[in-house]
Amino acid sequence: MAETAKILNPDKRVFLPNPQAGCPMAEQFSPDEICRMKESEPERAVVAYINTTAEIKKLCDVCVTSSSAVKIVKAMQADKILFIPDCNLGEYIKSQVDKDIMLVEGGCPAHAAVTIDDVSEARALYTDALLLVHPECSPDVVKAADYVGSTTGIIEFAGQSAQESFIIGTEMSIREHLQYDNPGKKFYPLSKKISCPDMRITTLLDVYNLLSIIEKAGNSGDLKHNEIIMSDDDITQAGRCIDEMLRLGG
Repeated sequence: MAETAKILNPDKRVFLPNPQAGCPMAEQFSPDEICRMKESEPERAVVAYINTTAEIKKLCDVCVTSSSAVKIVKAMQADKILFIPDCNLGEYIKSQVDKDIMLVEGGCPAHAAVTIDDVSEARALYTDALLLVHPECSPDVVKAADYVGSTTGIIEFAGQSAQESFIIGTEMSIREHLQYDNPGKKFYPLSKKISCPDMRITTLLDVYNLLSIIEKAGNSGDLKHNEIIMSDDDITQAGRCIDEMLRLGG
């Protein structure tokens, strides 16, 4: 996501407070693997989830977010699509779109860890709660939900709903934000397994320390350990699929 911020703002400096904060989903496939998939299925347009590296984005026709994926795939001229890397999100798109979509085994390990048994247990514990899940969950979990949507969609649905209690099927930290915004409502975890270590590794102290270093060093400081450095050519190539996402999703 830091690379994406750099691609969208090539004239600005972009930093990661903690360089270890990556994404397992983004790191599941190499450019060579995607090239081989394209060679074996050359008629397919390649659609990439936004959680992919810049090197992968360079090989794709368009990228999508979880909230825009269905709209963008519907709007594409191509009827044959290779969707990477999250097969669960891809399966959800397939259920909403009448197109030939090829999937690969990849995705968010935290969301994929949740099972239909977890749903049954949560339903039994919180009988009056609506189940809101992210489409990165497995298809059987998605089918069992009362609402399926992106993180933003889940937050908006819970805030606008007249219901007072919800089971949240996405990263556990979202419950905290929901509770702050809706103090009169109750939010329960679908499973404690939906916890991303990469999302939690960056601390406020990391941010503070980086800002302190930037303030002391200025533009002349050596911040390559934290700064996202990309060539103009890489930014241009990786930016094409983002530009297409903005065009089709606008």
